[in-house]
Amino acid sequence: MYDYFVGYVTYVSPFYIVLEVNGVGYKLQLANPFRFEVSKEKQQKIYVYQAIRDTEITLFGFGNQDEKLLFEKLIKVSGIGPKSALAILANNDHAGLINAIKTDDVGYLTKFPGVGKKTAQQIVLDLKGKLTDLTNPETVPGQQSMPVMDETLSPYLKETLAALSALGYKEREVKAITKPLKTFSADSTDAYLSEALRLLMKG
Repeated sequence: MYDYFVGYVTYVSPFYIVLEVNGVGYKLQLANPFRFEVSKEKQQKIYVYQAIRDTEITLFGFGNQDEKLLFEKLIKVSGIGPKSALAILANNDHAGLINAIKTDDVGYLTKFPGVGKKTAQQIVLDLKGKLTDLTNPETVPGQQSMPVMDETLSPYLKETLAALSALGYKEREVKAITKPLKTFSADSTDAYLSEALRLLMKG
């Protein structure tokens, strides 16, 4: 029903953002809400996907058309729901994701939350050779190329840990990277979250 919205981001949380369009606030779930900044001066274009279930209607947001298309391909894979698809999209290494699918690297894919060996094999089976319609899959936004949020929100590291939980990472996984994150220095939650996801995929 919807392709994209253009409006003002009025709220950012680890779970979603609120985009105001012509006086209506739309709640959008994103892979990384902290790529967007709260601003009533600058309009932002966000591509959307509407999921309809028996008990709810959910809107998912994306930085560009390729990111949305990749999401749509992922949720068609048996065993991959919207939450798992967002967790996969949140990682910055989309070139790594594409390469893992091309080379049958099941081990890489199982590092994502909610993706076991069987589901990883299904991703390869369903998507191998079927990502050619993406304009440039290696540059799907991930953690980069978007404005950082303003500094009036909660502390960066605390927001990062909350965002990881929202993406579905287990408590033990989050605890394992908390110590190195404490020594990491950055001026945005976006940067902290990017580093956290890099550590999780490395481990």
